[in-house]
Amino acid sequence: MSGKSVNNMVQDNVSKPRFCKSLSLGETWTSKPMRIIPEEFVRSAPGAFEHRVVFSVRWGNSWQLWLQRDKNGGLFMEEEDWDEFVNDNFLAPNDVLLFTHVDTMFIEVRIYKQDSHHLKEITSAPLQAQVVTPIPQNSPLESPSSAPASASGARQVDDLVRNPEQYLSNPSNPFFVKTLGKKNDVLYVSHLVTAKYGLQFGPHDSPMFYLLPNEKIEAATKIYGGCPCFSGLAAVCRKYKLKQGDTVVFELERSRGVVTAVRLHFRNE
Repeated sequence: MSGKSVNNMVQDNVSKPRFCKSLSLGETWTSKPMRIIPEEFVRSAPGAFEHRVVFSVRWGNSWQLWLQRDKNGGLFMEEEDWDEFVNDNFLAPNDVLLFTHVDTMFIEVRIYKQDSHHLKEITSAPLQAQVVTPIPQNSPLESPSSAPASASGARQVDDLVRNPEQYLSNPSNPFFVKTLGKKNDVLYVSHLVTAKYGLQFGPHDSPMFYLLPNEKIEAATKIYGGCPCFSGLAAVCRKYKLKQGDTVVFELERSRGVVTAVRLHFRNE
């Protein structure tokens, strides 16, 4: 993608501060220059990017990235946090990222991939390529039932991403799909999901619940910089052995219009 095209993406329909990232010759997505937040962008929203940012993408996933300043005063994302975002989204050399400031410490990230000679925005979670080790034909493990079981498992992973609606307890409930990262201390609800469903949330520290197959776990609604999230996700992940890379459908339950509970759907429930 040419520099002119990148500039057009930044300038078109500008209502909020934004910037683009794409690779230059010899760079990779994990190079240090990719981790810097442009000073002009920081100046455009004073106080919004002091210690951390939260990235949200089209399909509802979010990542918390801690920030640090180098000796020259440049503001950088922590290497481990940025690398997690890069790996989770399988960023390729010709990809382009468009960052838009939506609220204090919250940034929307749009991901564009090269399609022939055009850029195409990615609007659903990327599926990780699955490597299947073939079973030798003469192996005693081979049986008529073994292949369908494997195929069923592969379809189940796809369905969580491609057809999450089938897992909902109530088809009219709002929901989003998230691939878990390394740090799952809180569950952020992205601005895109909030706007899509017109969500309302209780005040800071108001009680909410995680609804699991056979139990209800109490947690709390948190409001940081005017943006909602839910505490207690790390404890749920530990108890149910959810790990980095697992895909979860989060179904939101409301009472009088306010989100009061989150129902989790995952492969081993």
